[in-house]
Amino acid sequence: MFIGVSGLIGVGKTSLTKVLAASLGYKPCFEPVEENPYLEDFYRDMNRWTFNMQLYLLAERFRLHQEVIWDPCHQTGGGIVQDRTIYEDTIFARMHREDGLMDERDYQVYINHFSIMRRYLVYPDMILYLRVKPEVAMARIKKRGRDAEVGIEMPYLERLFEGYEDFADEMKRYTVVLELDWENSPSQAGELVEAIFSEQRRNRKFLRSLRRI
Repeated sequence: MFIGVSGLIGVGKTSLTKVLAASLGYKPCFEPVEENPYLEDFYRDMNRWTFNMQLYLLAERFRLHQEVIWDPCHQTGGGIVQDRTIYEDTIFARMHREDGLMDERDYQVYINHFSIMRRYLVYPDMILYLRVKPEVAMARIKKRGRDAEVGIEMPYLERLFEGYEDFADEMKRYTVVLELDWENSPSQAGELVEAIFSEQRRNRKFLRSLRRI
């Protein structure tokens, strides 16, 4: 299986990806946070750096997506757990356009790039949506204390939460979405592993048809 782990900034996607991959015997795949050359500039001055940030992330996530779907582990029947998928990138781009952080011309350039890349994408077999209220996500962001995230404000997380709610509903048209209340996360990975395989069994016919697309 190819499993995507989705959710707001600070909800615990990376931690879950590590635990879940170890529990299932799958390979973990992480988004490039530390390597991102725009991250600090973006949170310091979003108006100036949004377009640069979005194009950089889109290219990096496309590269990672190709590595995932062509990874020998996935090709030979193994499994992959990915921390944030390329499909979530459009949540941020759309929100930035609506908030005036990206003008219409730049947004159309972004969408054109994504439309070309989309021809070479494969939907995950399952998406785990970690639902956490914005104020809880903010508390977790402050607790982990990353310098680059100091500039994140509540209105930004609130808008992002709305985008993720829409994203979860939209992705149900294409794959299995398992929505999880991550404010009180399972105490053991075993609970989540069982939930995943239960959902897989329930949707086995759908997953088989999905792989033929």
